[in-house]
Amino acid sequence: MSPDSTGARLVPGDQPDRGKWNARYAAGFAPSFTPHPLATRSLALALPDGPVADLACGPSGTALLAAAHGRHVTAVDVSEVALGLLGAEARQRGLGDLITLVHADLSAWQPEPRSYALMLCTGFWAAAVFATATRAVAEGGLVAWEAFTAEARPSLPREWCLAPGEPASLLPPDFTLIDQSDVPTMKRQLLARRRPSP
Repeated sequence: MSPDSTGARLVPGDQPDRGKWNARYAAGFAPSFTPHPLATRSLALALPDGPVADLACGPSGTALLAAAHGRHVTAVDVSEVALGLLGAEARQRGLGDLITLVHADLSAWQPEPRSYALMLCTGFWAAAVFATATRAVAEGGLVAWEAFTAEARPSLPREWCLAPGEPASLLPPDFTLIDQSDVPTMKRQLLARRRPSP
């Protein structure tokens, strides 16, 4: 697993979430590689040329779906075990050359601004990471996000959960909101597009 062109560094050994997620994806875990519905919806919409980023990807069916559509994919996760599972499945499907595995803490990953056709995240929330992701969306591109609300998961630290109105309230002014809605999984989804420059 190598850094992508942004030079993202490998996760330090003491990153607190790394061990937790590695243990979850250790021997005996059988990933389904089913794409997330938000990814399926996003990839069905008009997108500009450019790669897709799948953030906090885990052993992602979403990255595989985007690659099957012919997109180059940057798959970022704190767990090298999850990335190993994804990489093995990608090679088995003949998609390995289209997926770049990035072992990184999302708080340290800095993608090139306005370089991704789609920035997707369906299992993680941090306002600073959302801001980084929106900066990386190309003109005409999409940001698609799903995370728990604070009301749905009161046991989680509040900074890990969406506050009322988020993430739409945090979109830069040059984005058009397509949809923001709560879903039955006690999460909220957002889909928004960066408007082309006049």
